[in-house]
Amino acid sequence: MPELPFPLPTVQQVIFAMIALLTVFGALVVVLAPNLFHSALGLVAAFFGAAGVYIIAEAEFVGVSQVLIYVGAISTLITFAIMLTRGMMFGATSPRNRQWGTAAIITALTFIVLWAIVSSVPWPAVGEPIPEGHAIIAGLGRAFVNEYVIPFLLLAMLLLVALAGAIVLARDRK
Repeated sequence: MPELPFPLPTVQQVIFAMIALLTVFGALVVVLAPNLFHSALGLVAAFFGAAGVYIIAEAEFVGVSQVLIYVGAISTLITFAIMLTRGMMFGATSPRNRQWGTAAIITALTFIVLWAIVSSVPWPAVGEPIPEGHAIIAGLGRAFVNEYVIPFLLLAMLLLVALAGAIVLARDRK
């Protein structure tokens, strides 16, 4: 059998490519969908894709937290706010505005800079071994209540404000 001029992708690389495609597709739906509800569903897909990337990177706790906080809480609040504000549910919004050209140029330049950075970094083939899962989660818990307590509380406040905003948007105005 003749040898291929390129190596075949591993199963992990194929799964990563599928998750990356899901994330990019969800992000494009968020930006380009004319219906605000469809944009919210695209946001859910993008959040699930980000969680998949975390899980492939062996950060299972962060991936599960992504699903619980963003998919379970933030996306649900956004979806309910859209559904309960009747005018936004059925109206079509324009995916383009006056800044779409500027945004496209900035996005293209950002991807060019990121590609240059990624291609110039000598990536190691094998990383450091990851310690046992309990040590990672225990260290993360200690970090949340010690040096990262202020950002952790600010995130909790952000979720509370998002919940209050959804309730204010959802109530019937007479």
